[in-house]
Amino acid sequence: MKSFVRSVMLAGVLLALPVAVQRAYGHCDGMDGPVVKAAQKALATGQVNFVLIWVQDKDEAEVRNAFVKTTAVRKLNPVARELADLYFFETVVRIHRAGEGEPYTGLKPAGRDLGPAIPAADKAMEDGSAVPLIKLVAAASEAGIQQRFQRAFATKSFDTKDVRAGREHVKAYIEFVTYAEELYASAHRSGHELSPESVSRIDGGKQSDRR
Repeated sequence: MKSFVRSVMLAGVLLALPVAVQRAYGHCDGMDGPVVKAAQKALATGQVNFVLIWVQDKDEAEVRNAFVKTTAVRKLNPVARELADLYFFETVVRIHRAGEGEPYTGLKPAGRDLGPAIPAADKAMEDGSAVPLIKLVAAASEAGIQQRFQRAFATKSFDTKDVRAGREHVKAYIEFVTYAEELYASAHRSGHELSPESVSRIDGGKQSDRR
């Protein structure tokens, strides 16, 4: 029974992962995402290092080359500046995505719905306080636990002669246990336990796309 439950739990986690990863990736290729913001800061200050941290060592030369070209062209006139900047943003995001093993699908518009967690995490970095983010995540986690617990507990006293009802309880129970286990594991996982590939999935430097 335990091995069966764990197998189903793992399947649930894998099915849910693409949604979270997709949001993270969207965060990184947006016009208001961290990669473009870093590129904007690099152009505004003339310091390419602001954006180099978002790409791998092997791609540094390509980014530096794009930076030099962009810096030269954007001085010509306003139209040239706008086109050159867009070229640089697209280049950096494309290279960043490739470093994650993900295809470049174009820059996404600013203001997209990324859910509450990503904006709250970014604001925490800006404000220097994670308290609002902690409250947000804690409230969502509590609500998620309660919802799944109530569903599982409500189906617990099923008629043993009713196999369908029993299966409904098993499904609710597995969802409840899976949710609780994943929350606990995530809360106790340190950054040092994540592989570079896992971190890159979450995004951004991957440090999630992502990111």
